[in-house]
Amino acid sequence: MTTIQLSTVIQAPLENVFDAARNIDLHINSAKNTKEKAIAGRTSGLIALYETVTWRGRHFGMYLTHQSKITSLRYPTFFIDEMISGHFKRFKHQHVFKKTSTGTEMIDVLEYITPYGFFGRVFDRLILKKHLTEFLTTRNQFIKMKIEKLA
Repeated sequence: MTTIQLSTVIQAPLENVFDAARNIDLHINSAKNTKEKAIAGRTSGLIALYETVTWRGRHFGMYLTHQSKITSLRYPTFFIDEMISGHFKRFKHQHVFKKTSTGTEMIDVLEYITPYGFFGRVFDRLILKKHLTEFLTTRNQFIKMKIEKLA
Protein backbone atom coordinates (compact mmCIF):
# COMPACT_ATOMS: atom_id res chain seq x y z
CA MET A 1 0.00 0.00 0.00
CA THR A 2 1.17 3.51 -0.82
CA THR A 3 0.36 6.49 1.40
CA ILE A 4 0.55 10.15 0.43
CA GLN A 5 0.13 12.73 3.17
CA LEU A 6 -0.10 16.45 2.49
CA SER A 7 -0.75 19.44 4.72
CA THR A 8 -2.00 22.79 3.44
CA VAL A 9 -2.51 25.81 5.69
CA ILE A 10 -5.31 28.07 4.54
CA GLN A 11 -6.09 31.43 6.09
CA ALA A 12 -9.85 30.94 6.25
CA PRO A 13 -12.43 29.57 8.69
CA LEU A 14 -12.61 25.80 9.20
CA GLU A 15 -16.15 25.49 7.78
CA ASN A 16 -15.24 27.33 4.57
CA VAL A 17 -12.23 25.08 3.92
CA PHE A 18 -14.23 21.93 4.73
CA ASP A 19 -16.96 22.90 2.26
CA ALA A 20 -14.43 23.87 -0.42
CA ALA A 21 -12.76 20.46 -0.16
CA ARG A 22 -16.03 18.66 -0.88
CA ASN A 23 -17.17 21.06 -3.59
CA ILE A 24 -17.44 19.23 -6.92
CA ASP A 25 -17.29 22.45 -8.96
CA LEU A 26 -14.05 23.60 -7.29
CA HIS A 27 -12.51 20.19 -7.95
CA ILE A 28 -13.44 20.37 -11.63
CA ASN A 29 -11.94 23.86 -11.91
CA SER A 30 -8.74 22.76 -10.18
CA ALA A 31 -8.30 19.82 -12.58
CA LYS A 32 -8.38 21.64 -15.92
CA ASN A 33 -5.11 19.96 -16.99
CA THR A 34 -6.70 16.50 -16.78
CA LYS A 35 -10.09 17.62 -18.16
CA GLU A 36 -11.73 16.13 -15.07
CA LYS A 37 -15.54 16.01 -15.17
CA ALA A 38 -18.14 14.64 -12.78
CA ILE A 39 -20.29 12.42 -15.00
CA ALA A 40 -22.59 10.57 -12.57
CA GLY A 41 -23.85 10.72 -9.01
CA ARG A 42 -23.30 14.14 -7.46
CA THR A 43 -22.06 16.25 -10.37
CA SER A 44 -22.03 19.72 -8.80
CA GLY A 45 -22.22 21.43 -5.43
CA LEU A 46 -21.26 19.89 -2.09
CA ILE A 47 -21.01 16.13 -1.87
CA ALA A 48 -22.54 14.69 1.30
CA LEU A 49 -22.39 11.52 3.38
CA TYR A 50 -23.12 8.33 1.39
CA GLU A 51 -23.27 10.19 -1.93
CA THR A 52 -21.23 9.04 -4.89
CA VAL A 53 -19.46 10.83 -7.70
CA THR A 54 -18.04 9.33 -10.88
CA TRP A 55 -15.08 11.21 -12.32
CA ARG A 56 -13.78 11.01 -15.86
CA GLY A 57 -10.42 12.55 -16.62
CA ARG A 58 -7.38 12.26 -18.84
CA HIS A 59 -4.43 10.66 -17.07
CA PHE A 60 -1.40 9.09 -18.74
CA GLY A 61 -2.76 9.85 -22.20
CA MET A 62 -6.10 8.10 -21.78
CA TYR A 63 -9.50 8.83 -20.29
CA LEU A 64 -10.12 6.98 -17.03
CA THR A 65 -13.16 6.79 -14.78
CA HIS A 66 -13.16 6.60 -10.99
CA GLN A 67 -16.24 6.29 -8.80
CA SER A 68 -16.04 7.29 -5.14
CA LYS A 69 -18.43 7.32 -2.22
CA ILE A 70 -18.33 9.48 0.90
CA THR A 71 -18.20 6.75 3.54
CA SER A 72 -17.66 8.93 6.62
CA LEU A 73 -18.28 12.60 7.36
CA ARG A 74 -18.05 14.63 10.57
CA TYR A 75 -18.79 18.28 9.82
CA PRO A 76 -16.52 20.33 9.73
CA THR A 77 -13.46 18.30 10.68
CA PHE A 78 -13.33 15.07 8.69
CA PHE A 79 -14.57 13.12 5.70
CA ILE A 80 -13.47 10.05 3.76
CA ASP A 81 -14.04 9.15 0.14
CA GLU A 82 -13.40 5.59 -1.00
CA MET A 83 -13.28 4.09 -4.46
CA ILE A 84 -16.27 1.98 -5.50
CA SER A 85 -14.96 1.30 -8.99
CA GLY A 86 -11.87 2.35 -10.88
CA HIS A 87 -8.32 1.32 -11.67
CA PHE A 88 -7.01 0.67 -8.16
CA LYS A 89 -7.29 -2.39 -5.96
CA ARG A 90 -8.03 -0.01 -3.09
CA PHE A 91 -8.28 3.79 -2.85
CA LYS A 92 -9.13 5.66 0.35
CA HIS A 93 -8.78 9.43 0.74
CA GLN A 94 -9.08 10.90 4.23
CA HIS A 95 -9.64 14.65 4.55
CA VAL A 96 -8.88 16.13 7.98
CA PHE A 97 -9.39 19.77 8.98
CA LYS A 98 -7.88 21.40 12.06
CA LYS A 99 -8.42 24.92 13.31
CA THR A 100 -5.17 26.88 13.69
CA SER A 101 -4.35 30.31 15.07
CA THR A 102 -4.32 31.73 11.53
CA GLY A 103 -7.07 29.66 9.89
CA THR A 104 -7.26 25.99 8.97
CA GLU A 105 -4.86 23.14 8.34
CA MET A 106 -6.20 20.85 5.61
CA ILE A 107 -4.62 17.39 5.75
CA ASP A 108 -4.95 14.77 3.00
CA VAL A 109 -4.10 11.15 3.68
CA LEU A 110 -4.42 9.11 0.49
CA GLU A 111 -3.90 5.35 0.71
CA TYR A 112 -4.07 3.15 -2.35
CA ILE A 113 -3.02 -0.20 -3.74
CA THR A 114 -2.19 -0.59 -7.42
CA PRO A 115 -3.24 -3.65 -9.42
CA TYR A 116 -1.00 -5.74 -11.68
CA GLY A 117 1.38 -7.06 -9.03
CA PHE A 118 5.07 -6.31 -9.59
CA PHE A 119 4.39 -4.12 -12.65
CA GLY A 120 1.84 -2.06 -10.73
CA ARG A 121 4.31 -1.49 -7.89
CA VAL A 122 7.04 -0.40 -10.32
CA PHE A 123 4.61 1.96 -12.11
CA ASP A 124 3.62 3.39 -8.72
CA ARG A 125 7.22 4.02 -7.63
CA LEU A 126 8.32 5.50 -10.96
CA ILE A 127 5.26 7.50 -12.03
CA LEU A 128 1.95 7.17 -10.17
CA LYS A 129 2.83 8.40 -6.68
CA LYS A 130 4.43 11.56 -8.10
CA HIS A 131 1.43 12.12 -10.40
CA LEU A 132 -1.10 11.78 -7.57
CA THR A 133 0.97 13.99 -5.25
CA GLU A 134 1.11 16.71 -7.90
CA PHE A 135 -2.61 16.32 -8.64
CA LEU A 136 -3.52 16.76 -4.95
CA THR A 137 -1.06 19.62 -4.48
CA THR A 138 -2.53 21.47 -7.46
CA ARG A 139 -6.04 20.92 -6.09
CA ASN A 140 -5.05 22.12 -2.62
CA GLN A 141 -3.32 25.24 -3.92
CA PHE A 142 -6.37 26.04 -6.04
CA ILE A 143 -8.64 25.70 -2.99
CA LYS A 144 -6.25 27.86 -0.95
CA MET A 145 -6.20 30.58 -3.60
CA LYS A 146 -10.00 30.63 -4.02
CA ILE A 147 -10.85 30.50 -0.30
CA GLU A 148 -8.28 33.03 0.85
CA LYS A 149 -9.65 35.52 -1.71
CA LEU A 150 -13.07 35.21 -0.05
CA ALA A 151 -11.85 35.37 3.55
